[in-house]
Amino acid sequence: MRSGLANAVESVLFVAEKPVSRAELARVVGATPKQVDNALAELSTSYQGTGLRLAHDGDDWQLVTAPEHAAHVAAYLGADRLRVSPASLETLAIVAYRQPATRAEVEAIRGVNCDQTIYTLMQRRLIEERGRREAPGRPILYGTTWEFLECFGLSSLDELPRALTPEGVIPGLGEPVGDTRA
Repeated sequence: MRSGLANAVESVLFVAEKPVSRAELARVVGATPKQVDNALAELSTSYQGTGLRLAHDGDDWQLVTAPEHAAHVAAYLGADRLRVSPASLETLAIVAYRQPATRAEVEAIRGVNCDQTIYTLMQRRLIEERGRREAPGRPILYGTTWEFLECFGLSSLDELPRALTPEGVIPGLGEPVGDTRA
């Protein structure tokens, strides 16, 4: 049996149209941030083995469907939204791993103009504007959205697969993964 506070937090997350910060949850349900953390942990545990999950990006929380049921949800919603061209997928991967990223940074990596691809990804709400870089021309910064996380069955950006360098090293760790000898 869940606590009344966990049920209150669940109710707010259920009707929220966008992710809700822990501080906002605490304010709305009349609890401390620590109590909200406990309620979120309680909810997360109670969702195990169900069709729902709690997803978070930093301090923002949202109620989402379980990744293992993505095919059913896609069938109900229409799979068109989930179809992404190879060019869009390349652009999306660059934005996801390097965010916030400018169009020029994406184009430098891909080697082609990305105006239309970025426009398409924004129309599908997979990426969004995240502000402007303090540089000449003040280029727009792009980042992924909650819809991106939902489409790819992720709870947070921390679940993105880690990329290896050509030397077999996970960036930031500096140690080869497995046997890298030829």
